[in-house]
Amino acid sequence: MHIYFSGIGGAGIGPLAQIALEAGYTVSGSDKQDSQYIQYLRKHGVTNIHIGQTRAAIARTHAEHSIDWFVYTSALPLENPNAPELAFCHEQHIKTSKRDELLNTILDDKKLKLIAIAGTHGKTTTTAMVTWLFKQLGQPLSYLLPAKVSYGDMGEYDPASQYFVYEADEFDRNFLAYQPAISLITGVSWDHHEIFPTRDDYQMAFRDFINQSKFVVLWQDDAAYLQLDSEPGGRLHVQDPAHPPIGQLTLKGFYNRLDAWLAIQAVHKACGAPIETLIPLVNAFPGLARRMEMITPGLFSDYAHTPEKIRGAMSVALEMAAAANQNVVVVYEPLTNRRQHFQIDDYGDCLSEASKVYWLPSYLAREDPTQRIIPPAELISHLADPSIAVPAETNQALKQTIRQHLDNGDMVVGMAGGGGGSLDDWLRKEFKA
Repeated sequence: MHIYFSGIGGAGIGPLAQIALEAGYTVSGSDKQDSQYIQYLRKHGVTNIHIGQTRAAIARTHAEHSIDWFVYTSALPLENPNAPELAFCHEQHIKTSKRDELLNTILDDKKLKLIAIAGTHGKTTTTAMVTWLFKQLGQPLSYLLPAKVSYGDMGEYDPASQYFVYEADEFDRNFLAYQPAISLITGVSWDHHEIFPTRDDYQMAFRDFINQSKFVVLWQDDAAYLQLDSEPGGRLHVQDPAHPPIGQLTLKGFYNRLDAWLAIQAVHKACGAPIETLIPLVNAFPGLARRMEMITPGLFSDYAHTPEKIRGAMSVALEMAAAANQNVVVVYEPLTNRRQHFQIDDYGDCLSEASKVYWLPSYLAREDPTQRIIPPAELISHLADPSIAVPAETNQALKQTIRQHLDNGDMVVGMAGGGGGSLDDWLRKEFKA
């Protein structure tokens, strides 16, 4: 089967293309622009990649070797319902779908049981932790990670594996396509408002996901938020953060320790490994890209872009800074203007323990053109203590300011969820050695 991946350089589609190749499918694809990850795919066997998502390019690929299945990102029809590649496939009667249908096909074909990690925040870290634990135990595993790690590829298919580990994102209701053997819920708070217009819609989607799962582990607060009743001996396994063994976890950051405990529960269920064996293994977890990742000494990048994610990142940063007797300085870039219209009143005290905050304009993506762009000063005014923050831009003045903080011995954390052209991208270009 020949599968063509549109947006093959993306964090969700690229690793899936690698997995499909390793699973024995013929793989080709396209993307808007070249990238390091596309170069990585080419070096690992995905050589038929076209830069520029044009009708002519996909037509040539189809003429050379008939395309059986066109897999695209959720963003493609949102950005352009008449995208040239999509239109060509419809005209040629080529099967088209988002990634979920293909992944389900791979799961069925290869007889893999799914370990799904869902939640508003913490799911990428938890997915990486589950993968880490399998690898440390020497257990064969297939997995897809939407972030780079030091201990494996972002996507891997192992023919000896029984399980497939996957971050089941709620965006575009992706996670409702699956019937997991094991599901972890890392934390739930209303998000993706363009998909879920009300809080009830969001909660119902998670309840539906849980009902589709055979074995579910989640925290007491999330069970209460989702209005779920514990089922002793049933599918729901509600965890108490005060459970004594959790105190043996030594990872920096309270929320990282909670994520680690969920990962332990999944691997214990899947492999039967004792909890006491898994605790020291997860304590050695080396982290992943854009989760308190050091760009240069003293300067870190984190994916935090909602109040809950900011609180999680701050819990890690503050513990790291306390050990070195440092102040924490934050450079924050909100992800999408549309999200700000819903979460503007939720920032509150999430940044209160920072000594200074430099607040950038929102990173724009898939925006509602009817919505007013909310400026940094207005967003800052909704902090519990607005005096700690000032509007800023990614320019030479900000670069000099960051340099001054680093020279003063401060810990500087860039928090941003965007991709190309984001604060994270800028920090790497300006500061990475």
